[in-house]
Amino acid sequence: MAQMTMIQAITDAMRVEMKRDEKVLLFGEDVGKNGGVFRATEGLQDELGEDRVFDTPLAESGIGGLAIGLGLTGFRPIMEVQFFGFVFEVFDSIAAQMARMRYRSGGAYSQPITIRSPFGGGVKTPELHADSLEGLMAQTPGLKVVIPSTPYDAKGLLIASIRDNDPVVFLEHMKLYRSFRGEVPEGDYTIELGKADVKREGTDVSIITYGAMVHTSLKAAEELEKENINVEVIDLMTVSPLDIDTIVESVKKTGRAIVVQEAQRQAGIAANVVTEIQERAILHLEAPVLRVTAPDTVFAFAQGEDMWLPDHKDVVAKVKEVVNF
Repeated sequence: MAQMTMIQAITDAMRVEMKRDEKVLLFGEDVGKNGGVFRATEGLQDELGEDRVFDTPLAESGIGGLAIGLGLTGFRPIMEVQFFGFVFEVFDSIAAQMARMRYRSGGAYSQPITIRSPFGGGVKTPELHADSLEGLMAQTPGLKVVIPSTPYDAKGLLIASIRDNDPVVFLEHMKLYRSFRGEVPEGDYTIELGKADVKREGTDVSIITYGAMVHTSLKAAEELEKENINVEVIDLMTVSPLDIDTIVESVKKTGRAIVVQEAQRQAGIAANVVTEIQERAILHLEAPVLRVTAPDTVFAFAQGEDMWLPDHKDVVAKVKEVVNF
């Protein structure tokens, strides 16, 4: 296996799939010669040509419209939204067109579109660049929403997303792009969409999380282990649809759970996860299901970002609260 950063794994996933299937096209703002803002598409235009990897005008609504048309005519577009805070400019295309096409056409047409975009805090970006808007996508029927936390997961999930016959929103946390390396198989492999992964086995408390908060939760779990609190960490990987079975089985085992997300308390998908647990496993619970989230305010400016974002200390405190309930 190769050692890759997440950004390298994402690039490799697109390279593998574009070489395998000539119907896969990649486009967005600055993805061609420049290789994208974070160099996620670096070198792909040279390898595959300008007809398959190309820049678009600075118009997210135009990018979405192009993807819809290409998807209807047999192509498998990968469209990049340069930062996910700009998704509002293309939200109509995603939520009112792509997500509804299969239903609207009675199954005659599909939208095999992958919507890639960076998001997430901790890197001091300007306003609207870091917002966690996955909740908007997860609440839109007809979309799958995928958020990897490791290079291995990123490659396998992205290849699976590109091959999916329905639209997939694939969100890439900016803080994870180059923060560490992991083993990634060379060549072709997929990870099934809609399945969670138990990143750490435990017996006392279940932490259900995703994205960068997986690593925050694992760090918290290591600290709690020193106090004889054994934590299980579940990485959702796909936040819509949720892997309810894995969540419920974990809660039945531990009897306690918290949900950790970077998004604001009223946003993200934590509230939905809590509801599913209460409806399906309430008789197995020894304490209320609690949440660790950002506060219900607009995303903080860079100067206040570190105070605004949840950290491992917040997770440790919340776990202790459910253990001591």
